[in-house]
Amino acid sequence: MSLPSLLLRHQADFGPVLPLDLNAATVTRLDFSATNPVVVNADLRDTAAFNELVNSLLTAVNATAGIGGYLENRVIYRRSAHFGPGAAEEARSLHLGVDVWVPAGTPVLAPLPAVVHSLADNDNFGDYGPTVILQHALEGTMFYSLYGHLGRAEWRTLRVGQQLQKGEAFATVGPFPENGDWPAHLHFQLMADMQGRVGDFPGVARPSERELWAELCPDPNLVLQCAKL
Repeated sequence: MSLPSLLLRHQADFGPVLPLDLNAATVTRLDFSATNPVVVNADLRDTAAFNELVNSLLTAVNATAGIGGYLENRVIYRRSAHFGPGAAEEARSLHLGVDVWVPAGTPVLAPLPAVVHSLADNDNFGDYGPTVILQHALEGTMFYSLYGHLGRAEWRTLRVGQQLQKGEAFATVGPFPENGDWPAHLHFQLMADMQGRVGDFPGVARPSERELWAELCPDPNLVLQCAKL
């Protein structure tokens, strides 16, 4: 059975990743692709200004949280050289996870029983910042979930091999600049195979490699179950 089919089969078993109803009227989908002129025309290198932009997008629709991004070809990664050197090589702009834009300090919860697979502070400008990767098992199949842009204080208390219960708070959404210098949000991603990586995994890919990465990183909404996605 494929991992997406397995996740679909077990949807009733997943707990929330954040302590909020992602289907509430106060949650809206945010678009960071080239089809959104507000984003295209903004200078996103200034994180404080980027944060104001996110807040204005939420306020405009009376929302308190934003969500979106899986396989979205985004313009926002142009703010950081971390995602590509420019015209000489195809830049990475295809987002492989779902972002949930919520206030810093929001708890992050384990959606299933888990073991802490690995930890890293990916502190490049525009990177994940403090990162947690959890290992899960369903019907004998191992898979992994990644949580990026976390708060450093809670992240420092975790240990590789630590057991987590379903619903256990193990981290918080981090503030900028410690979260990789982004407006506060959680990057949530699923991986079928870590490919030997520890503490890090690509969260943004080259658009030409969409099929490859979509197979390796199935839709996180199979866990989140947000009707807005």
